[in-house]
Amino acid sequence: MLDRYDPDQPPEAGAWMDLDEQERIQLVEDFHARQRVELPNAKLHAVIHVVVENQIAMGLESVVRAIPRLIAQGLSRHDAVHAVGSVVAEQIFDLSRGKGVATEAVHARYDAEIDRLSAKRWRRRVGPR
Repeated sequence: MLDRYDPDQPPEAGAWMDLDEQERIQLVEDFHARQRVELPNAKLHAVIHVVVENQIAMGLESVVRAIPRLIAQGLSRHDAVHAVGSVVAEQIFDLSRGKGVATEAVHARYDAEIDRLSAKRWRRRVGPR
């Protein structure tokens, strides 16, 4: 049973997926609260973390490849999750604005965006940290 989340340590995939979605979200929220991270929307932030961790646990190839690549480029694992999460958020935003439906083309575009993602590109977007 997984009872704590640390984004710099990958959770064991089976234990992660055994949790209820709300339990995963709560673990991520608890981590950020322990770290006293102030976020404009802690719940949404946690949900994006969970989406990325779920994709890793389910073996989504583009994301599984991206995390170690981003770490090798100098990001912490936590920031690598944020970088991938930024692409997740963009996809959600585009879908919510009617810029496509969840089709194979959308999934292919997501994978391509993840494959193009680099630490340098992400840092340009978010600014100094």
